Amino acid sequence: MKWYNYINIAYRALLRNKTRAFLTMLGIIIGIASVIAVVSLGSASTNNIRNEIASTGTNMIFISPAQQQRGGINMGAGDAKSLTESDLKALKKECKLITNVSPSVNISGQLVAGTNNTPTSLSGVDVTFQHIRDLKMQKGIFFSTTDVETAAKVCVIGKTIVDKLFPDGSDPIGKTIRFKNIPLKIIGVLEERGQNGMGQDQDNVVYLPYSTVQKRMLAITHFNSIFASAVSEEESENAVTEIKSVIRRAHKLKPSDTDDFDIFTQAEMLSMVSNVTGMLTALLTSVAAISLLVGGIGIMNIMYVTVTERTKEIGLRMSIGAQKQFVLMQFLSESIILSLIGGFLGILLGIIVSYLVSLFLNWEFVLNIGSVLLAFGVCFAEGIFFGWYPAKKASQLDPIVALRYE
Repeated sequence: MKWYNYINIAYRALLRNKTRAFLTMLGIIIGIASVIAVVSLGSASTNNIRNEIASTGTNMIFISPAQQQRGGINMGAGDAKSLTESDLKALKKECKLITNVSPSVNISGQLVAGTNNTPTSLSGVDVTFQHIRDLKMQKGIFFSTTDVETAAKVCVIGKTIVDKLFPDGSDPIGKTIRFKNIPLKIIGVLEERGQNGMGQDQDNVVYLPYSTVQKRMLAITHFNSIFASAVSEEESENAVTEIKSVIRRAHKLKPSDTDDFDIFTQAEMLSMVSNVTGMLTALLTSVAAISLLVGGIGIMNIMYVTVTERTKEIGLRMSIGAQKQFVLMQFLSESIILSLIGGFLGILLGIIVSYLVSLFLNWEFVLNIGSVLLAFGVCFAEGIFFGWYPAKKASQLDPIVALRYE
């Protein structure tokens, strides 16, 4: 018998029980759709986060105080004071592989403008921070070196701060806001950047001279962190080595002493994010694949029922000369068709769901062709694997016993 005859017979048999065939395929449809959607959205999420991180420049370097240990307990780096003005001067003077360097001093609290107020975090930075993070001005200017030297009470704010403190739409440039009774004059507004890949609002920011935060707000001399940018992405690792050498020398650390600071590069952050999202995608894909297994078991179950219902038909076919392999191929064809149609519908549903979710989240739509082909191959394999035993059982029926079956 030709292969298209098997397909024709199997197709007509399935049409006789459309509802049952659809319910049998439902497990495969949901399983394949889940796998396609999870892989697609996982790739889209990874790309989105990578683009967000890369948008600030893959040659950015972040230096922070090392994690403190007290009594065997990790106390974090919040109270560490290992980064100071002398480190900043040493980096500017001795490091040849970095183009810009800026300290960062942070403080959280309430900003007030007239009757409006909003909680936020203020970041005290240097003039070069604008170039390190590629900050663009919508209006006004960024503060100057003179502002840093004089600890001027000026600031640059993001759009979210503008919306919270000036909901009437008035121009904030030149107006004064207050932070812990300290007046700050707004001299610039940053271009809107929206949320980053991790859901953080990049417009809920206030930048001011780091000296202002140090002297007028916190009364400290150390920094919370230092930002720098390598001369190029290719030189990032060499720049890290150079920075480490300079800071260790500035801190008078012996060769046997551990670093009292940590250094991270943009590339390392990018790699870490990719690893985390990759692991989450793999985990969710594994969970989604369980429904594929359930769908395959459903196919096996319904094929057993089909064999039982059509026992007399099998006996009649075999009594008029149908060979065992013909009967086996007939029922195996039904199983494979069920699985492939379910797989096709699942792929279609998965693509639609992932596209709509990407559209809703404003992500780039990513379709992994490899996952689609793999899903289709899994469907074909499931049709054979779970349909083989019921089909084999049907082909081994005794024609006389089958004709007498009630």
